[in-house]
Amino acid sequence: MKVVVISASPRVNSVTQIPMKFVYEHILSTNMEVELINLAEHNIECFRGFGVQYNEDTLRAAKLITDADIWIVGTPIYNSFFSGALKNLFEYVNYKSTAGKVAGIAILASGNIGFTDVQTLLTQLLNYFQVITNPKAVYMTTKDIVNGVVDETTQDRLKQMVDDTLLLAHKVRET
Repeated sequence: MKVVVISASPRVNSVTQIPMKFVYEHILSTNMEVELINLAEHNIECFRGFGVQYNEDTLRAAKLITDADIWIVGTPIYNSFFSGALKNLFEYVNYKSTAGKVAGIAILASGNIGFTDVQTLLTQLLNYFQVITNPKAVYMTTKDIVNGVVDETTQDRLKQMVDDTLLLAHKVRET
């Protein structure tokens, strides 16, 4: 099975990319096929409609998401919502090609507020794509990341979410 990890902050110095790179490395250690889409490092264009030419980064990201069986999505909370760059990215994904995929969610905020609201909104977006979402999201604050490293407790929670999501995908595939 193919996995795509999405770090949904477009900010160059985003803290979100730190745990998502950790997740990517963890999945690599399981010998699964995995790709990382880091919106801080890729030039994803604003969606302007269908039949429009888009750059290579944009088309590649949409293809990686569409082709992957499992999505691990990490987003910051911006103004009580998930990243607008993430919403823009999903404009390129054909909802007719995503039914039955499985996703896990990690949410990062500066404080302990808004996690369940953002999880609900992101789960609703994934439901539109008929993606089965692991209900055990990982909530993180910037205090869980010190000097560019995810603390050990948060690492364990991220690994557990990833492992549970991979297991869920295997179970879905067996049915």
